[in-house]
Amino acid sequence: MTTLKIKDLPLDEQRRRWYEAACNRIDPDRLKQLVFDLTAKHSPTGAEREASEFMAGYLNSVGIDARYQPVTDISGNCYGRVKGSGDGPTLMLYAPIDTLLEGDPEKDIPHAGPTQRADMVPDPYIDGDLVIGLGASNPKSMLALLTEALTCVVEAEVALKGDALIATAGGGMPWIVPERNYAGVSSGVSHLLSHGVTADFGVICKPWDHIYYEHPGMVWFKVTTWGTMGYAGIPRGAPGFRSSIIPAAKVILDLEEWLKEYPDKHTSDQVKPQGWISALRCGWPDKPAFPGAATEIYLDLRTSPLQKAAEVEREFAQVMQAIIARHDDVDAEWETIVTCDAGATDPKHWVVQSALRAWEEVHGKPCEGAPHMAGQTDAATINRIGFPLVRIGYPWLGEEDMPAEFTEGLGGMGVTSIPKLENSIREAIYVVIDSCTRTRAEVGLED
Repeated sequence: MTTLKIKDLPLDEQRRRWYEAACNRIDPDRLKQLVFDLTAKHSPTGAEREASEFMAGYLNSVGIDARYQPVTDISGNCYGRVKGSGDGPTLMLYAPIDTLLEGDPEKDIPHAGPTQRADMVPDPYIDGDLVIGLGASNPKSMLALLTEALTCVVEAEVALKGDALIATAGGGMPWIVPERNYAGVSSGVSHLLSHGVTADFGVICKPWDHIYYEHPGMVWFKVTTWGTMGYAGIPRGAPGFRSSIIPAAKVILDLEEWLKEYPDKHTSDQVKPQGWISALRCGWPDKPAFPGAATEIYLDLRTSPLQKAAEVEREFAQVMQAIIARHDDVDAEWETIVTCDAGATDPKHWVVQSALRAWEEVHGKPCEGAPHMAGQTDAATINRIGFPLVRIGYPWLGEEDMPAEFTEGLGGMGVTSIPKLENSIREAIYVVIDSCTRTRAEVGLED
């Protein structure tokens, strides 16, 4: 945890009035309904059109000029703008819109769990302060709270100098969907930023009630161990037949030992990158009489801003070469299948400092810094190819608040508490007012 120096710049009397007026406009019932309605719009990665079109319509209905941006016939983004007088900075509020599960038991079960729970399907329901359904917490509540924040700024009639944007994109989940144009790994936001949408700096919303200026990246590897196709009736040790599975087990165990050391070696100010062996594939499940000639091992390595993908490739190659040298029966090769370098914003940058002031304003205490994390998001891509970005967030539901049936695993990241979103709304309102009511020079930008 890194303690940051925060520039003391309290809101003046006018900005304080605007801030309080906007905060007083926060409507928990409106927010709950938006989370519910957005959760009901199914948006698996690469098929987000319905949800993004819904958001464009909603934003227009609350006075935010918005439009749908198509990417494919079934996928697209949405962005809206509240125009300022023209002499201030442009700030973007951003959250993704796609969900990590398909909502289809044939595709999600058993890998997401033994049964399809209510938080894994896009059929939401409300239980008091909770909204439950696929993606209700992540990503739908993140987009909803930013929308509520900008809506409150509009309703409070804040006199903006700079434009305030709100944007959402599909293809944000860290997975790839070949049947839907290989969507995923920030494909939607890459399209957004290369097709006419940009800003001077921005805020992304994700879980965890902390301020992050570093954004993890990731590198995926596929390792293949080779043997020969076999037959279950052949005795072990028969000439010309070698298992690919047993050598793979040795590789997995050795990689796991290395993965335990990997995080400490690459820890930066706010990122402690993790690594997991995430998937295995071998043979034909419908004909186990014939062991396969190749076993594939898939890994996800998270990265910190101290690393570049090419450096991770070299480190991984050295690890694999050492493993092969230790085992006479391991015949293996490997390849990189995904790269997404980490990003970072200077903690002295205006938007980071503004977010830190917002956090202290809302929590009424000094911001002591954020714990290390490794959650990869669109933030790294936006930061690298777009503009400086800071991450704000909301508390993840603890077991004391979570219904017992949803406490195990991630589920569909589908349980959100409306009251727990309100501090993040206030933080977003603060950053909009603190930033967009100033001139470009006041926030450190040069014309």
